[in-house]
Amino acid sequence: MPRQITFQIGGSEYGAAPVKIDRRKLYGWTELMAVDDHGDPCDLLTADESGKFIIPLGGTGNGILTESGRWVERSELKTVDADGKAAPLFTSSFNLVNELREKVSPQEFLDYSITDFYELTDAPAEFAKAIGDDIYLFEYTYNDSYDPSPAFVMVADHTLFLLIAVKNAFEWLCFGDCETIDDDFDDRLIEEGDQDIDFSMF
Repeated sequence: MPRQITFQIGGSEYGAAPVKIDRRKLYGWTELMAVDDHGDPCDLLTADESGKFIIPLGGTGNGILTESGRWVERSELKTVDADGKAAPLFTSSFNLVNELREKVSPQEFLDYSITDFYELTDAPAEFAKAIGDDIYLFEYTYNDSYDPSPAFVMVADHTLFLLIAVKNAFEWLCFGDCETIDDDFDDRLIEEGDQDIDFSMF
């Protein structure tokens, strides 16, 4: 049975069980398989740098070494921020009450790429009513983690959804000062007679 996650909105708390929606069931999937002359699947093997030894699948692993070549156990590692200070550990979203207070516009929502889809089952109807047509943003982490993900709670077709996301890092390219380009930039150019500019290329 899926674990429940607790949300708080408008002073009320609601519990719901996130059930992952497998996108492969929605869109299907393809697989690339290497086969031999008889149509049997091939096994992946790796050669060492000399090319004299064959390493079967699972015969290699990753390790962490110091500059002097000493093996480092993962338990010795510490997570730090850009300033070298200890990074805060975020509690799993399943072990706390997640307050929904930050609303985002549809335009801001489209600045994110969705990585995981969940349907919030067993949620009371009052929870969906409290969400309404709004999109709420909060920080989500499945386990205790140093790197929470942005997540959204929204309603579509009378169903509550939890969407895990990553924010897209768009880099604007322009001549001069990019900050001088405002929302009605293209409208003003058209009014000034620049009809030959194709704004779809932007």
